[in-house]
Amino acid sequence: MNHVLIDGPEEAAYTFIFAHGAGAGMDHDFMDDVAKRIAAQDIRVVRFNFPYMVKRAEDGKKRPPDRAPKLLDAFNAVIEEYASENTVIGGKSMGGRMASHLSDSNKVKGIACLGFPFHPPGKPENDKGEHLATLAMPTLILQGERDTFGNRSELENYPLSDKVALTFIPDGDHSFKHEKPLAIQRPTIDN
Repeated sequence: MNHVLIDGPEEAAYTFIFAHGAGAGMDHDFMDDVAKRIAAQDIRVVRFNFPYMVKRAEDGKKRPPDRAPKLLDAFNAVIEEYASENTVIGGKSMGGRMASHLSDSNKVKGIACLGFPFHPPGKPENDKGEHLATLAMPTLILQGERDTFGNRSELENYPLSDKVALTFIPDGDHSFKHEKPLAIQRPTIDN
């Protein structure tokens, strides 16, 4: 399949199929960093571009994401081609949300969502995570405490299935970045 990046060992006990978010493709710094960190644990990581991002790479024109059915078809095609005996699917933001809609795949053992888009920024009434209350597959959601797509205070009582683990990144935003960089104390030298 074209438009796929694979990190980690060719033959691995585990595979993670990792989808990008709405605004940046599979080679974005966030995607690259996460893929390499996971691959360092002897896990094969398969990244891919959704069709609209493939077109963007070909002609340079920025375009919105395809509708969910087309995104899900593309995700399923990657699962069909690259799933191993132990496959977890997931993604950054929109990619994770799409993965969470594929929990009925018999080739998938779990889901991992990094910065789940519970709602558009500033619009908590436009809930995009209702289905998480009935999810039957083990799912991990890593969410920044300050994520504008769903922060800690908004999500503390959010209805989730007992199969969904929601873990917060302290002081993290949608990409897990901290608001204040860590201060480095310089040693003082007495004369």
